[in-house]
Amino acid sequence: MLRYLPFLLVLALWIYAFIDCLQTPEKDVRYLPKLAWVFIVLLFGQVLLGPVAWFIAGRPRKTTSFGGGRRTEWVAPDDNPEFLQSLKKDEPVAQDESAPKDEKKDRDDEEA
Repeated sequence: MLRYLPFLLVLALWIYAFIDCLQTPEKDVRYLPKLAWVFIVLLFGQVLLGPVAWFIAGRPRKTTSFGGGRRTEWVAPDDNPEFLQSLKKDEPVAQDESAPKDEKKDRDDEEA
């Protein structure tokens, strides 16, 4: 069983690289057209040259920001200013029922 492990690892890497290459958008592929990378991964997959070349040279790099850039990940609603602004636009202005009676009386006198 252990003697099949290297073959299975090569096959798994080959399949993963092929699927990853197919799912990557054309505009994100580096150095060669996407179709060329698909052929390289398929033709040189058994000797691991194709998948390794794809992962090193053809695959798009992940960009990481170290606290200086704008957050592109999911933001909780209470931290999202756009969401909070949309709530302010949608909610009607209600009378404050918790105000002390003296202030209510003063407001009523001002209106009259």
